[in-house]
Amino acid sequence: MTLSKKAQQIQPSITLAITAKAKEMRSNGIDVVGFGAGEPDFNTPKNIQDAAIEAIKKGYTKYTPASGIVELKKAIVNKFYKDNNLKYNTNQIIVSTGAKQCLANTFSAVLNPGDEVIIPIPYWVSYPELVKLADGIPVFVKTDEKNGFKYTIESLNKALTEKTKMILVNSPNNPTGTVYTKEELREIAEFAEKHDLFILSDEIYEKLIYGESKHISIASLSDDAYSRTIVINGVSKTYAMTGWRIGYAAASEKIIKLMSNIQSHTTSNPNSIAQYASLEALNSDPSDIDNMIKEFKRRRDFMIGRVNSIDNISCRKPEGAFYVMMNISGLFGKKSDEIEIKDSLSFSQMLLEKQKVAVVPGAGFGVDNYVRLSYATSMENIQEGLNRIDQFVKSLN
Repeated sequence: MTLSKKAQQIQPSITLAITAKAKEMRSNGIDVVGFGAGEPDFNTPKNIQDAAIEAIKKGYTKYTPASGIVELKKAIVNKFYKDNNLKYNTNQIIVSTGAKQCLANTFSAVLNPGDEVIIPIPYWVSYPELVKLADGIPVFVKTDEKNGFKYTIESLNKALTEKTKMILVNSPNNPTGTVYTKEELREIAEFAEKHDLFILSDEIYEKLIYGESKHISIASLSDDAYSRTIVINGVSKTYAMTGWRIGYAAASEKIIKLMSNIQSHTTSNPNSIAQYASLEALNSDPSDIDNMIKEFKRRRDFMIGRVNSIDNISCRKPEGAFYVMMNISGLFGKKSDEIEIKDSLSFSQMLLEKQKVAVVPGAGFGVDNYVRLSYATSMENIQEGLNRIDQFVKSLN
């Protein structure tokens, strides 16, 4: 019997695989330092936990509308207006089982077979696979570290074809930590208007920005950008709620209706208890997350300084999210026990074997000269892990 050709073309998430491998090694008593996790190491704030417990006690354990409870939608509408100067009504909002489902719903609602989606390299590992699941074609645009891993209009024009349907923007970016400026986003919005493209704006790391950079939603820049943009966000990163699985999207009523129809036949409603917890999160004092952001900044600054102190590797300073892309190209050709480092995968495998440090190979993000380190782990782990990386690099010949 022949299985789905489409499913066989989908690659597993390399980040989840690395994290699972590190956890397995720890469970076997091996002292592993993991830099793979894409989630805050803080616990969900107590007021949000309490809201979930109260929802259970009140019996909010039944099915909800497939696209989410209206109270949460109203809170999301208020959040967009307050934080992003975007005016939506509740019919323009969908709540899903994580931002990843919002993305899958979006591609399914917008793409027809053969439609192309422009995606920057490096990219989050699931973008191309989700496009392919919706019968679309991912078209990759290489970005330059010297340019902050950002699109240029020249590179976008080279990627443009008559089949281009959408351009994907992820700011703050996973895996690079890049944050686009208002002027850069305006250029992208004008490009999309000129060529009549949808814009998919993934803003899940919106609150995790450090220094002088500011988050701007591309949908807020003009009436045209607003009308053609699907904004993706969620509570996972901001409120340390990754396991609660609540994401949300905002777009035109027509697109949201299609996404809701799709969701009603796949998962139906997102978890009812998690929705009430998310309602509490969005209505809580924004200062509640300030300490987490300050700690991430402290870890980021240490990691950048330490990585750049090690010979033959380097990194740029990310403005947001909680990742560092470490350039390892200076190690290519060097050997450990006569085994040559040729790419990000061989480096990652040897590092895990020799020093018990788990990093994510850049190959999973479309770039083989880099590995991704997450600083969503304790300072003690960061210090120990980077010391081990330093030892590993020094051992190469």
